[in-house]
Amino acid sequence: MAQLQNTSISLRVLARLLAYPNAALRADLADIQTALQADRALHTTRKTELLGLIQHLSAGTPLDLESEYVELFDRGRATSLHLFEHVHGDSRDRGPAMVDLTKTFEAAGLFLAPGELPDYLPVLLEFASTQPPKEAKAFLGEMAHIFNAIFSALQQRGTRYASVLGALIELSGEKATAVAVVADEALDASWEEPEVFGGCSVKGQDKPDQPQPIHFVKTDAATRHSAAALAGAPL
Repeated sequence: MAQLQNTSISLRVLARLLAYPNAALRADLADIQTALQADRALHTTRKTELLGLIQHLSAGTPLDLESEYVELFDRGRATSLHLFEHVHGDSRDRGPAMVDLTKTFEAAGLFLAPGELPDYLPVLLEFASTQPPKEAKAFLGEMAHIFNAIFSALQQRGTRYASVLGALIELSGEKATAVAVVADEALDASWEEPEVFGGCSVKGQDKPDQPQPIHFVKTDAATRHSAAALAGAPL
């Protein structure tokens, strides 16, 4: 049986490419490109697409890049990078699922900073990058159907970011396939507070549409953890 390719670097590259394109990310683009070019887990065609995204991020003006990101990922559920939006929406099931996923991370010795959400895709990819190849692939496979839905929505919008989701689908052992995308309500509208609460913050955020950076604090605890633990956090 052929040995599974180590996807650790691939997953970290993809996590960074999905992050908010602030000055820190833009400063890292040359290193991200070098890591991608040396990567052996991704297909050549997909790598070429990802290099096109890096070039786009390198050449664009900061304001345009940040505006594009917000419009893509913060304005509707179809392209949301918070995966439980696609599974639970605003239902009460989302809270317990968040708790279970956080426990999965903590069992592996990875801890989120206060106020950060475990279902944010770059966070999940950082976690997967700490796993052995077999477990990482199984972990991604649990979410492949969600990746495919986001991939299709991004393709429909004609954005280079679709290549990141296509790469994730392939790393999970599946084939990226376009599916029908149902128009959904903009998140800004669905999160709108009743009139009486005018002026209050939205969903616990001080300012809507602001980037929510994610930082892992890694302990000395073992970071190896079976992807089977994800079964406790329904995706």
